[in-house]
Amino acid sequence: MHEMSTLWLRAAAVLYAAGLAHALLTVLRRRTNLFGPALAAFRIGVVLHGVSIVEEGIYTGHFPANNFFESVSLCALLIAIVFLFVHWRYRFEGISVFLFPLVFVMALLGSLGSLSPSWSSPAVRDAWLLVHVILVLVGYAALLLMAGASVFYLMQERQLKSKKAEVLSDGLPPLGTLDEMISWSMAIGFVLITLSVIAGITWAYVESGTRWVREPKTIISLVTWGLYLAVVFLRTTAGWRGRKAALMAITLLGCSALTWASHSGLRSLLAR
Repeated sequence: MHEMSTLWLRAAAVLYAAGLAHALLTVLRRRTNLFGPALAAFRIGVVLHGVSIVEEGIYTGHFPANNFFESVSLCALLIAIVFLFVHWRYRFEGISVFLFPLVFVMALLGSLGSLSPSWSSPAVRDAWLLVHVILVLVGYAALLLMAGASVFYLMQERQLKSKKAEVLSDGLPPLGTLDEMISWSMAIGFVLITLSVIAGITWAYVESGTRWVREPKTIISLVTWGLYLAVVFLRTTAGWRGRKAALMAITLLGCSALTWASHSGLRSLLAR
C-alpha cells in the first residue's frame, strides 16, 4: 500500500480501537458508558478510512481491491458504513458488540500490507511473543472452564427433564449457577483471545511481513476468532442461554483445539 494511504488507514484503526474497547467492556460488564465516545471515534475513523482507500486508488490507478490487504480494508469500510446507516435508521446499538471488533481487526489486517518494520532487539521480539502466548493460554483456560460448565449444564438439564436423581447430580451447582459460569468464562476468554489475536497479528507482521497471511494456521485462527465473536454476540445481544449457549461453548472449544493444533510449530519459535 502507498505510504500515506497506510498512514490514514492505521489512524482509522486506532480510532476503531475505541469501539473495540467498548465491545470488550460491554461483554465483561454488560453495560458501559463508552458507546457515545466510541461511536464518535468510529465515525471519524470511517472518514479517514475512506480517504485511505480513495488515495490508494488514485496512487495505484486501479480499484483498491487488488490483493488481500486492499480487499479486507475495503470490506471493513463497507461494513462500517452499513453499521452507521443501521444505527442512524434503527438505533440498533447492540450490534456494535459484533461489528466494532470485526471492523477493527479487518482494518488492522488491511493496514499491514506495506513493508514491515524490524524488531528493535531480540528481547522485544521474545517479550511480545511471550505476551501473545500467555494471553492464548489463559484464554484457552477460560474456554476449558466454559466447556466444562457447559457439559455439566447439559447433564444437569437432562437429569432434571428425565426426573432421575442420580448421584452425579447431587454435587452439581444449579442450572442458573452453571449458566452464569458459562457467561463469565466466555466473556473473559473472549477478551483474552481477542487481545492475543491482535498481539499475534502484530508479531507476525513484524516477524515475516505479509507471508503469514497465506498460512493455513492464520486463516484457522481468524475463523475461530470470528466464530467466538458470533457466539459472544448471540449470548450478549440475542440472549442465547441455557442449552443453546452450552452447545455453542462446546463447539467453540473444539474449534479452538483445532486452532491450537494448527500452531504446533509454536515451540520451535520459542526455541529460537
